[in-house]
Amino acid sequence: MSVKVIVATHVPSDMPTDPLYLPVHVGAEGKSPLPYVGDNTGDNISEKNSTFCELTGLYWAWKNLPDDYVGLVHYRRYFAAPDARNRRSIDSVLTAAQAEQLLQGRDGILPAPRRYVIENLYSHYKHTCYIEPLDVTRAILQEKYPTYVPSFDRLKTRSSAHMFNMMILRRDHFDAYCTWLFDILFELEKRVDASQYTPFHARFFGRVSELLLDVWLEQNPLDCVTLPLVHTQKVNWFVKGTAFLAAKFMGKKYTKSF
Repeated sequence: MSVKVIVATHVPSDMPTDPLYLPVHVGAEGKSPLPYVGDNTGDNISEKNSTFCELTGLYWAWKNLPDDYVGLVHYRRYFAAPDARNRRSIDSVLTAAQAEQLLQGRDGILPAPRRYVIENLYSHYKHTCYIEPLDVTRAILQEKYPTYVPSFDRLKTRSSAHMFNMMILRRDHFDAYCTWLFDILFELEKRVDASQYTPFHARFFGRVSELLLDVWLEQNPLDCVTLPLVHTQKVNWFVKGTAFLAAKFMGKKYTKSF
């Protein structure tokens, strides 16, 4: 079994040394190179990074890695080792040996679901971001993948999801998911002009795809284990919570990531 997980990054970062991980400079096209593989090599969509975010790394992994299992994590967010005690330390991330053991007889590894207390997934997106791209995505599904629409519509009742575009999937499932996902996103790119939004909100392709993962999984049930995450950078929950409440009750969209 060969397992490779890319670490999507756009800045120099402290990277795991375990052979499971391959740091990839996302958005490398036209930028000063980092000491990592660039997502502008091989078959790539690196030039779309300003709107597709880490998905340019996902696309690169899909098209260029030969491994039996392929995945994506972030330079500041990783899958935690099963025995991790300190989920702030890069020394607590999942290792290749642990991943191989967990994946025996399974289809993949996903992040533990993120839960929203007073929102469903659709309303949270609507309050914090502009809803047009998500609604257009539904129209695309209706035209191209109508059997997925009921699962998509459950975004209005569900309050948890596997977020962050993080996953490790067996190659056949990874190929199937990426084929489906990028077909939808490239069509969305034709129908919604990202330039009408600020640079922060123009990154809606990455946010829409976070919600599409569970839509796909509901129609393609897999045997996956879920793991908590290691966050190597501290989250300011007061600032994040304040921004969330302002979005929900005062109509103030998010202006940055947290």
